[in-house]
Amino acid sequence: MSDPQSPSSHTAQISPFVELDRADWAALAPSMPSPLRETEIVQLRGLGEPLDPREVAEVYLPLSRLLNLYVGGTKSLHNVTSEFLRERFESTPFVIGVAGSVAVGKSTIARLLRELLARWEHTPRVELVTTDGFLFPNAELERRGLMARKGFPESYDRRALLRFVSEVKAGAAEVRAPFYSHLAYDIVPDAQVTVRRPDVLIVEGLNVLQPPGPGHRLAVSDLFDFTIYVDARTSDIARWYEERFLKLQRGAFVNPRSYFHRFASLTETEARTRAHEIWHSINEPNLLQNIRPTRSRASLVLRKSADHAVSSVLLRKL
Repeated sequence: MSDPQSPSSHTAQISPFVELDRADWAALAPSMPSPLRETEIVQLRGLGEPLDPREVAEVYLPLSRLLNLYVGGTKSLHNVTSEFLRERFESTPFVIGVAGSVAVGKSTIARLLRELLARWEHTPRVELVTTDGFLFPNAELERRGLMARKGFPESYDRRALLRFVSEVKAGAAEVRAPFYSHLAYDIVPDAQVTVRRPDVLIVEGLNVLQPPGPGHRLAVSDLFDFTIYVDARTSDIARWYEERFLKLQRGAFVNPRSYFHRFASLTETEARTRAHEIWHSINEPNLLQNIRPTRSRASLVLRKSADHAVSSVLLRKL
């Protein structure tokens, strides 16, 4: 499959994606009023991400409308299929996967889409689950020698994640997922996230677009109805990661209960050096080896420029 970022005209002609620049994408929905107040947008921002009303109006509002149309189309297909089979089945949740690197902004996008989709007809009930909850507990990662590879595909309980999404897609009345604390940097025992038959479930995580592993016939990505990959240059993501690390070092890491409290006393130079080491030893290899190779499997690619703003959108042809 061709790389959607290839600049060659020949590749563009055979690409499975239609590419639209920011202006053309925004023009698809020129009259949509934003349902979110500026204070709500501020609350949805990730650390160091300059999300503003214009970005919401020009990029994410049109995207939420497109997703809403996909949900409506899927429900219509469900109805005609039920009529054809002469059976009456309840429709099941529409599942959206959101993938991308650490620090690229996928969590903010997932939260924003949850709020926007809930304002549209057909999708009033939208739930969001992150795959952090399906990481193995730290004790298990230590036992397996994987603590330094946290976030790599093998650090997740992929069987549990697949079971969770399968139950949601099967229409189960209630499905539970483990809860992950970023403060403790670990799974919280006896804490859970409960999903109760939403219209839309958004699953956000680093590796949600991974194909089935060796010896496995099914991956969680096979259960998604629509997938989004958040893309940017590696150098930009590295800079965003370092900036976020410094903000955390001056904020959340100060909390004595934080797993990373030991970094709170670092000087700015020491903190930058530590962030650089973590990025190049863990996050960049994971991006290049596991995450970015799944980009071409997405239904839609959001390509970001150096200022975190989306510069273009690639939509898979139907």
